[in-house]
Amino acid sequence: MDQIMGYLSSLNWSAPSWDLFILLFFVIGALLYGLSLGRDRVIVILVSVYMALAVVSNTPLLNKINFQLHVNDNYVLRITFFVGVFVALFFLLSRSALLKTIGGSNAPGSWWQTIIFSILQVGLLISITLNFLPAEITQGLSEGTKQIFMGDNGRSAWMVLPIVLMALAPKSKGADGA
Repeated sequence: MDQIMGYLSSLNWSAPSWDLFILLFFVIGALLYGLSLGRDRVIVILVSVYMALAVVSNTPLLNKINFQLHVNDNYVLRITFFVGVFVALFFLLSRSALLKTIGGSNAPGSWWQTIIFSILQVGLLISITLNFLPAEITQGLSEGTKQIFMGDNGRSAWMVLPIVLMALAPKSKGADGA
């Protein structure tokens, strides 16, 4: 808790920086986004993020395209490529049996699960995006932001915690079809 308070006090609220923008995007985005979509849709989007990251990072054919088009040399293309794969996968998955499996009744789930899932998902997206950026751009970020979203412990937490929550969270009410 002291680290969070230290991080918040280190932000210059009178002269907005990227750190402040990232913090506001994180808080507002997670709350508005999660509550407007509901638990089941947030989980499908979260699965789409993981799949897009796996596809973009590990598909040999895409690595050949990356090599020929120099996508990894241009961070805008790299982020756009990731977002494009993510949107395509979300579109495909949202119309597949996955959504019905996760939430057969289309129930919104409990509010606390929705908020936690959306916080973890927005944090994961910020972490992925910041790690796609070159060091010259991220060097201006505060050490707190770098540790939370780009450090080894922070990146590991954003990657693992959503999976742990998906495994441990109780099903949404009515999801079992009863």
